Formats: sequence, structure tokens, C-alpha cells
Amino acid sequence: MTVREALRAHTRTRGTDVRSRPGRARTRAARAGGARVRAEVHAADVSTGVENEGGDTPSATPAAATVAAGRAAQELGIRRAEFELAVHLGLIAVVCAPGGGRPRVHEEEIGRLRERPGFPDDLAERVRTVGTAEGAALLGIAPARFTRLARAGCVPPVTFYLNRYRAVVWLYLADELAAFAAREPELLAGRTPVRMRTILESGADWRPRNWRSQRIDRLLNRTRDPWARTAIQASALDPVQLAEVVDDPYERAYLARVRPEPVFGRPGSMAAREAMGELMLADDPDEILWRRVNLVLELDEARAERPAPLPGDDGVSRPAPAALTDTAALTDAGASTGAVTPESAAEPAPLLARAGAARSAVTGAPTGKGLLARLGWRGRGMG
Repeated sequence: MTVREALRAHTRTRGTDVRSRPGRARTRAARAGGARVRAEVHAADVSTGVENEGGDTPSATPAAATVAAGRAAQELGIRRAEFELAVHLGLIAVVCAPGGGRPRVHEEEIGRLRERPGFPDDLAERVRTVGTAEGAALLGIAPARFTRLARAGCVPPVTFYLNRYRAVVWLYLADELAAFAAREPELLAGRTPVRMRTILESGADWRPRNWRSQRIDRLLNRTRDPWARTAIQASALDPVQLAEVVDDPYERAYLARVRPEPVFGRPGSMAAREAMGELMLADDPDEILWRRVNLVLELDEARAERPAPLPGDDGVSRPAPAALTDTAALTDAGASTGAVTPESAAEPAPLLARAGAARSAVTGAPTGKGLLARLGWRGRGMG
């Protein structure tokens, strides 16, 4: 039945019912019938559109097959914070809503999780987090020893929150603590190993570094786009260090645009955002060098795949022009342009300003002194 035939059939049916009712009831029935007809027409249009776009794709719409995050958390029997942590850990798959809305969860994914053995206790246990006191009790050690283990990098935190004094309180996965106890039982009792004592006596705290490392690795596992992977590596460097490695301002602007954010947005409060911003940046010389090396490798792969789009482009990256691929005289053209032009600019920037990105697409990653020069590592400290 076509949409027009459905309209006529509904009109005849509702007209018969309405004639049997007096005045106000007739008006309400007619309005309700019109609303139902409009809903059916809209559903038919959406179904037709999906069939036209997807070829042999069934006519069911994505909205009918997915649910919001809050609804998914309820059906899985976990709290919203536990649900978001499960997404971050890769335990629950989400899909991006059309038009850039908040991510949603397929009903099939919820069904898959509900059918797992031990549901719902198993899923809740896999995302259970503990603080220092509860973690120490779980391992059967004193809280002070647990803190020393965490500061020495033995037990990495998975997330954090700010207490009433705006101090960072680290949280750990209970599953990871149990695995650590089974793997390193000698660290739970007796004298602290010499290497661990050296780390602690130097005042080092590996908790932020371990949190950054795990966060970056999990974000990398969720994307294969080379520029998004480059942006993830760049997120651990402050603007000055980033500019030393990525000297093209257009590329830095593009990295800022494609940098993946947490699936459900940043922490709500300003204090939490500031804490997140500080914790995301590498602060140890060895870690900074390691992040620079990884950034150079990812950047070379991204440039070889496609150049970053010019400001004013339609968002589609285009191959680098052959005339610019070996132009060594234009190496600093991108850096000399000054401030970054917004992407919504009406006129694109001169093509010569993109020479920095174009040349790296063919030269590949340098080695030896060339690599050290790109890293900005000239024998000086990074503190």
C-alpha cells in the first residue's frame, strides 16, 4: 500500500468513527487520526530513504535499532559511570549518532552482553573500581604499602575524580589488582625491592604517566584513521613541544580538530577539566621523548596516506601536487604564515604554505641526526 492509499484509508475509517460522536469528541478524534497518519507517512518516508541509500539494507532505521546510553546502562544493570568506563575499556561497542549526536548502543550489543555467562554480575565486576583503602584491603596489605606500589608504577590507575579539596583521587580496576596479586605476590610482603625504593626515594610518581599510557593505548585501539592516531599521540605534548615536532600550523590545527575526545564528553566541572588538561601532558623527560618519537612515526604515516586539508577546503583531503613533493626550498613556508586561518575561511590559503606537509609524504621518516632534529632533541634537558 502506498502512502497516498494509506492516507485515504485512514481518512475514510476515521470519518466513519467521528460521525458517530458529537462535537468535541469528533474534533479530538480527528486530530488524533491526523497525528497517526502523519506518523505513518513519516515512517514510510524514512523507510523509503533507507532503502534507497543502503541498497539491499533492510528498511529498519538506525534509531529503531539503537538506544541511548542511559537506557543501555539500565538494561545492563550498571551505573552510568560504570557504563562509560566499560565503553572506554572496549567492553561495550557504541555507534555515533547521525549528525554528530551522542553515541548510542545497538540493541544487538545489549543482547550479546545479556547473554554472556554470569550476567549481570560479571559485567559489573569487570568495571568495578576501588580507591586506595579498598584496594589495599583487596590485596591484604596496608594502605601505605598500596600507595607505594602505585607510585612505583606497579598498579596503574584507570580513572580519577576530584575530592572536596580538588585533589586527584586515583581509582583502580579491581580485576587488574587481583591479576597483579597473582602475578607479583612477592611485592605484597617483605622488604621493598631496591629498584622500587630508588624510584620512591627520588620522589617519582608513575600514576599519572601510567594513566596517560593506558588512555592513549585504548584510544588508539578505537581508530585506524592515521590523522586521528597522530592527534592522540599529540595530545600528550604541550603546544610548544608540539610545534617543535609538527612545524606546519595547518597540520596542528587539523590535529586539534580530529583529536578524539572521551566518548561521552569531557568532565563537567571546570576544576575537573583543568585537572584532566594537566594530567594529559607528559611531564618527564623520558616520557616526553617517547611521545615525540611516536608522534613522528604516526605523523609520517598520516602524511603518506593523505595531506591535511587546507583551510577553506570542504573537509576532503586531496593528494599533494607533484610540483611540491620535492621542493626543499619551501620547508619553512608553513611556519612563516603566522596565525592559523580558521577552517571556515572563505578563501583557501596559498598552496605554497602546504609545502611542509607535502615534502614529508615522500621523504619518509628520517633517521639518525635527522630524526633527533625533528624531535627537537638537541642534547638539552626537557624538564
